[in-house]
Amino acid sequence: MTTTPPPLSSAITFLITFLIAASSPPLPLVASSTIAVTHNPSSTTTVCGITAGKPTQSIQCYHNNRTVPISPNVSYESISGGRDLFCGLRTGGFSLICWDTTTFLPKRIYFSHTRPLTGLAVGTSQICAIQANNGVAICWRFQSPDGTLKFRAITSGGGFSCGILENNSRVICWGGSEIGAEIQRQFGNLTMLSLVAGESHACGLATNGYLICKGSNASGQLNAPSLLPFDISGLALGSNHSCGILRKNGSVICWGGGTKRSELSSDAADTLGLVSFEAIEAGSGFTCGLTTRNLSLVCWGLGFSSGTVLPLAKVIPGPCIQSSCSSCGVFPNSDSLCAGSGNICQSCGNELPIPVLLPQSPASAPRSQVLPPSVAKKRFFLAFGIVGSVGGIAGICTIVYWLWRRGFCIFLHKKFDHSLQPPFGDGSNVPLPSSNGEKSQRLRRQRSGTSSKHIDRAEEFALIELSAATNNFSFENKIGGGSFGTVYKGKLPDGREVAIKRSEIGATTKKFQEKEIEFDSELASLSRLHHKHLVELVGFCKENDERLLVYEHLGNGSLYEHLKENDREGSNILNSWKMRIKIALETARGIEYLHNYAVPPIIHRDIKSSNILLDANWTAKVSDFGFSLMGSESDTKSMSTKAVGTVGYIDPEYYVLNILTAKSDVYGLGVVLLELLTGKRAMFKVEGLDPVRVVEYAGPRIAAGELQSVLDKRVGVPNANEAEAVEVVAYTALKCVNLEGNERPSITDVVVNLERAMALSEGGISSTKFFV
Repeated sequence: MTTTPPPLSSAITFLITFLIAASSPPLPLVASSTIAVTHNPSSTTTVCGITAGKPTQSIQCYHNNRTVPISPNVSYESISGGRDLFCGLRTGGFSLICWDTTTFLPKRIYFSHTRPLTGLAVGTSQICAIQANNGVAICWRFQSPDGTLKFRAITSGGGFSCGILENNSRVICWGGSEIGAEIQRQFGNLTMLSLVAGESHACGLATNGYLICKGSNASGQLNAPSLLPFDISGLALGSNHSCGILRKNGSVICWGGGTKRSELSSDAADTLGLVSFEAIEAGSGFTCGLTTRNLSLVCWGLGFSSGTVLPLAKVIPGPCIQSSCSSCGVFPNSDSLCAGSGNICQSCGNELPIPVLLPQSPASAPRSQVLPPSVAKKRFFLAFGIVGSVGGIAGICTIVYWLWRRGFCIFLHKKFDHSLQPPFGDGSNVPLPSSNGEKSQRLRRQRSGTSSKHIDRAEEFALIELSAATNNFSFENKIGGGSFGTVYKGKLPDGREVAIKRSEIGATTKKFQEKEIEFDSELASLSRLHHKHLVELVGFCKENDERLLVYEHLGNGSLYEHLKENDREGSNILNSWKMRIKIALETARGIEYLHNYAVPPIIHRDIKSSNILLDANWTAKVSDFGFSLMGSESDTKSMSTKAVGTVGYIDPEYYVLNILTAKSDVYGLGVVLLELLTGKRAMFKVEGLDPVRVVEYAGPRIAAGELQSVLDKRVGVPNANEAEAVEVVAYTALKCVNLEGNERPSITDVVVNLERAMALSEGGISSTKFFV
């Protein structure tokens, strides 16, 4: 019998469908969770969920028999709990915030609009997540895995974390614990669709759909029941038991737990009318589930009666998203649950094997119109030409874009990281290369001579008066230098002690005009500024070629002097964390005044420890406005100007692009905060190595949770009140020195954080405000 071959179009359809089915990556078992539990057996359990039915999907928690609202009141897409903490990933994945279960005060540990996170997984104390755009897993308070590994899903347990690799679906664990290494060894070459970790074991579905558990079996937590492939749609692992949701009816089955029964009893389920669950989480001897019936949270096991309904509002079964859902569809009443702020996608659980379309039989194949050969040929070449042109253009655009991005990033990296190293000490004020383009017409330096209406309050001194006050500018009276000139200590006839800054540049030198601009800039700036944390201008002198500025004298010198490696007499007052936090806060308040309250706003451009002076009462004041720029409020958001400043403190974005914003001062303040924490200079020598920036030295260690290793040993270990305060300062500093200006906090946000740190160091609890 002769068999007629299927039409060519059917064969192509068959081939394409087969390739798609074979290449589609399986979905993880749980993409993100909207419920979380903390599981420290020695403390009160906390159960949290993301609220449904409101435009803002905020977090609510049940702790110590009461409901606890969680701030900040913003929308979250997923949450995850550990031993004494839980974390939430804000909608969009750009910000990660964590809370301890004692104070419930927020700590933001990650913020990036360009590298959003997904796959949040909190373990005993570690916090891990995946960067959505590249699959790299990063962790806090914990070792991160090799940055070359790309993960499809991750999970965290008791001192270890594991993930499923994108390229081969195998399990990799990290963290240095023996149990993590043993779990990885036991999974071996198995390929997995999903993975969930408990205290000392991990379970998941293999690519063939079978449930597999590995790790410790001390309480029978690996003895999973015999099930058919893909019978499980959700998993939750506690300290010594495991639970799963049956796909067929949504009921929960559990195993392990020693002699303690870990399942919800059938009587309790019948009484409460509970049959089906959307999601489950497990802790130390207990399990909590989100019911399908009314989206309430129910817990059972250790610490709960048999089926305790928690007094929390409805919880969303998945994140509210703006994009369309996959083939699994939209969750029922999604629009109402998200209050119009998006849709909840129906959970796919695991992707079941995709049925391959069979070729159509000749009898069922639709008749197609037969075209003359010449017409068919023309249409073929026309289609070929169009498709080829589009493909060629797309390919060229892709190559050009890739080369542009790569070239620009290499340029950015090399220009900043391989710049000339400065001389050591305080660092030198150096003008840095600028672009050849003209400066923005919006940028303007405020110049002010003796006739300016802005210097009415500043006294005008004769040169002979200031010469007498400084013993003819003697070497013994010299106390320092700044961007404008040498600084001398002097005493006026009325007994006032002053600091007199004298320009070293005469009218015959090439730099006279530049120094004249700096003189006018500082005079115009200081004459209009009156704030507790800014150095007060007393007066000026402008005779012939001489340019002098007269300030209040601050008897305790600069912060830089007190932070030198070799402590000097009188500096022991800075050997307390409370005092260092106080100086940081006062400095930030001075900068905040410049940015937000000065008219017009001012960008300092040279924030550094040597420009932070301390008066007789150890009050910090910002000084040296020789590089400051003024303009309208819109001007200070973005200015194009030649980059100047001090190496080690200068904003790398400003240095490379010559675009100045108020965030450039925030970067300099971040470096000062790191100096206060570490006692190191902005640039310091390491024996046998190249010069090191304090940002490069401290930043990675703080980000890795190794703050204690970089703290200044002269101050000592922070006490109970100071420990969290120092941590707030450290993570604030880390955000301030972000390479991208738009990812740094505003100076107001920095002040809020440092105020909170100050309150904590004094033994009080500050406002729960925290920049997010």
